[in-house]
Amino acid sequence: MEWQAIQQAMREREIDAWLLYDFRGSNPVFWQVAGERRKTTRRVFLCIPREGSPKALGSSVEPAALAGLDFPIEHYASRQQLVAELAVFVKGMNRVAMEYYPGGELPGLSWVDGGTLDLVRSLGVEVVSSADLCQVALATWNEEAVAAHEDACAQVAEVKDSAFEHIRECLRGPIPLTEFEVQQWIAAALTERGLEIDHPPIVAVNGHSGDPHYAPQEGACARIGKGDWLLIDLWARHPGEAHPFADMTWVAYAGQQVPEGHARVFTAVKEARDRVVERVQAAWKTSEPVRGWELDRIARDHIEAAGYGAQFVHRTGHSLGPGPTIHALGANLDDYETHDEREILPGTGFSVEPGIYLPEFGVRLEIDVYVDPIAGPRVTTPVQNEPILLA
Repeated sequence: MEWQAIQQAMREREIDAWLLYDFRGSNPVFWQVAGERRKTTRRVFLCIPREGSPKALGSSVEPAALAGLDFPIEHYASRQQLVAELAVFVKGMNRVAMEYYPGGELPGLSWVDGGTLDLVRSLGVEVVSSADLCQVALATWNEEAVAAHEDACAQVAEVKDSAFEHIRECLRGPIPLTEFEVQQWIAAALTERGLEIDHPPIVAVNGHSGDPHYAPQEGACARIGKGDWLLIDLWARHPGEAHPFADMTWVAYAGQQVPEGHARVFTAVKEARDRVVERVQAAWKTSEPVRGWELDRIARDHIEAAGYGAQFVHRTGHSLGPGPTIHALGANLDDYETHDEREILPGTGFSVEPGIYLPEFGVRLEIDVYVDPIAGPRVTTPVQNEPILLA
C-alpha cells in the first residue's frame, strides 16, 4: 500500500486520519487496504494518520488475527479498553475518514454501521467520507495493472469476435444455438485462456436484451434465429486482485440490414457514449476537473433529447480497477442511481456504457477508459460503430 500517497491525499483534504473498521468481514475496504484478507470474530480497526505510521487495534481474544501485517498492532479485551484505545488513536484530531457517505448516497463506500459511527463521534471527532481516499488507495492502476488490463482487453475482444463468428456459422445450420449455449461457449473460451470471469457473460436475444441484467439459464432461454437482435456483454481479467477487468458490450443483428428502429436506438446510444469520451478528453487537455455525475449527465441528456430518457435505467459507467470485483472503488459515472461527486482522477479507469431498453430489444455499447497520468484518458477496448451483421 502506498501510504505516502494516501497521507498526501489526507493533507490535501484536511483529514487527520483514515480510520477503517471491520466486524466479521463487514467492510471489504478494510482488507483491501490491509493487503490481505483475514478471518476475525471481533471488532478490528486500522488507523492511518496523515503523519506517521499506520497502526491497528484488534482483540486480545485472537491476537494472531492481524499478526504479520505491515503495521504495529494494539490489543483490547473489554469494551472499555476498546473505547480507551480508540480515544488514544484519535487524540488531538478533528476530522477522521471512515467508510461512510452522507445519506448512504454511495452504497459501495458505506460499510460502517450507525452505532460505530456514534461511537467514533463520541470521541470528539467529525467523521467524513473516505470515498476520495479509496480512489487514491484502491482504484489507481500501476504499470503492471495497465499492462494486464490491455492484454485482457485484446483477449476478450478476440473471444467476442470468435463468438459472433460461431453464431454466424451456426445460423447457417439446421439447429440454432441458444443464449445459454453461447454464454457457456464464451465462458469456456475465456477460461481456457487462463482468464478470470467472476461470473458468466450476458447473452440476450430480442426482448431479453431489453433487460439490463438478463442472465440466460439452461432450459429457460431463447434460441438465436434469423432476424433476431443479439446483445453480448462479456468481461475477464488476468488472475489477481491487482488486475482490472476488461469489460465490453456489443450488439448484432442476424440479418443483412438492421431494422430502422434498431438503427435509430443504436445511433442514440453510440452518440451518447462518444460524447462522454470527448468530454473527458477535452477536460484533460485544459486541466479541468470533471466528476463522475457530470459524465453521466452528458450521456443521459443526449438520450433524453433523443426521446428515450425513460428507457435509460442505469448509470453510464462504473469504476474499473484493482479489487475482488468488476466494479471497483473509484468514481462511477452516475447521476441517476446515485450522485457521484468524486473527480475522475489520473491513474484510474472506468467503463462507459449507456443503454436504451425497450420491450422488444435493448442496446448497450460498453467500452473501457483508462486515465493515463501523462497522456490522459484513452479507450482501451475496441469501439463498436455499427451493429454486427450475422447474415
